Amino acid sequence: MGIRIDFFGLVVADMGRSLAFYRDLGLDIPAEADHEPHVEVSLPGGMRLGWDRVDVIRSFEPDWAPPSGGHRIAVGFHCDDPAEVDATYARMVGLGHRGHKEPWDAFWGQRYAQLQDPDGNPVDLFSALA
Repeated sequence: MGIRIDFFGLVVADMGRSLAFYRDLGLDIPAEADHEPHVEVSLPGGMRLGWDRVDVIRSFEPDWAPPSGGHRIAVGFHCDDPAEVDATYARMVGLGHRGHKEPWDAFWGQRYAQLQDPDGNPVDLFSALA
């Protein structure tokens, strides 16, 4: 099979706050994970998404510091249709999460919106326009 992408990881300051955001997006993450130093969930299609607290990262990389001057990774969620992009964005902002860019019709043929997770990572919502 060879090498393949299997896992994306996020470094988080507050595990419970970060997991609450991703639960609100629809990921199935057990509540007891809020106090764990490392959490992983399997996503549809077999990919895994993980979270590590800052102290875990610093345990093997003591000089780690958050990126400055912009983000280093974005997480994207495919929605079934443009209406779901709009509804998901509105629901998340209504729950108190940070909106970054309200839904718009992107020139590349997608309905697109951006949120920010609690650690400032962009979270993209998108769907084909047609």
